Amino acid sequence: MHSIEQLQNIINKAIAETKYTAKPAELYEPISYLMKLGGKRMRPVLVLVSTELFGGDVLKALDAAVGIELFHNFTLMHDDIMDKAPLRRGNPTVHVKWNESAAILSGDVMFVEAYKLMIRVDDSILRKVLDIFSDTASGVCQGQQADMNFEKRDQVSIEEYIEMIRLKTAVLLAGSMQIGALIGGAEKDQADLLYEFGENLGLAFQLQDDILDVYGDPEKFGKQVGGDILADKKTFLLIKARELSKGESASELDKWLNKPDALPDNKVTAITSIYDSLGVRKLAEAEMENYVEKALNALDKISVENSRKELLRGFAEQLLIREH
Repeated sequence: MHSIEQLQNIINKAIAETKYTAKPAELYEPISYLMKLGGKRMRPVLVLVSTELFGGDVLKALDAAVGIELFHNFTLMHDDIMDKAPLRRGNPTVHVKWNESAAILSGDVMFVEAYKLMIRVDDSILRKVLDIFSDTASGVCQGQQADMNFEKRDQVSIEEYIEMIRLKTAVLLAGSMQIGALIGGAEKDQADLLYEFGENLGLAFQLQDDILDVYGDPEKFGKQVGGDILADKKTFLLIKARELSKGESASELDKWLNKPDALPDNKVTAITSIYDSLGVRKLAEAEMENYVEKALNALDKISVENSRKELLRGFAEQLLIREH
């Protein structure tokens, strides 16, 4: 079996060699630009890993893997417009470099190009693969809309939040693995177990992202620590803090959440202190570990040699053990 690094290299080579229609340039150049910005290629790598897990040839899964990465980047292109984000991986976002209309239309074409690659899978699994891909794509959009809806609501439950991150983040990981498994020749029940592994891993990953946003080392985490707090983003930590806070702590939390003129460092420090007093970090870590355990239990049930599962087990550990 290939290593993660080898699979990343295979994906990057395939992306670099993917050719798009030359004209109109304003429609296709933004696609090439965004795809060349790089990234860990986590989702397409999972397609290839899942194919190899069941003894399949990664080259037969390469079109689907690139299709998954195209779809993922399509969502990033449109997310950047909605978030009015100026940068993506340290470079100007597409709507900044070109304009919003170009970014919307180029994103639409990326979605079409993703389908064009996906339909190259073997005819015997084509309907199953397209069903998974379509359901996954719809789920990601539903999750994004739910996240946007949360911005306008004062109260969001933990159950609602978990469902939102399941759709927005976890289903794409899970769907990528399920598609890879089918290309590799897995039976439906085995592909479903791999979906369960990916879904729970995705949930754990997002929960850790919530934790690291508050408690991570900015140099190692790669993001601004406290960004979610400054944006009043309804993460697991904030939702749980609002649920647990009473009396003075509830008043203090509300004061900082409704203080638009607060100095950023003061707001982050004050809300982090409230989180500490309520113990929400430990609760978030326990929730995260619960999903990791569910993921690994699903992996254990897959009927292949344990040695073939080590890459996925290691991938899960590598994904979740990010420096604080």
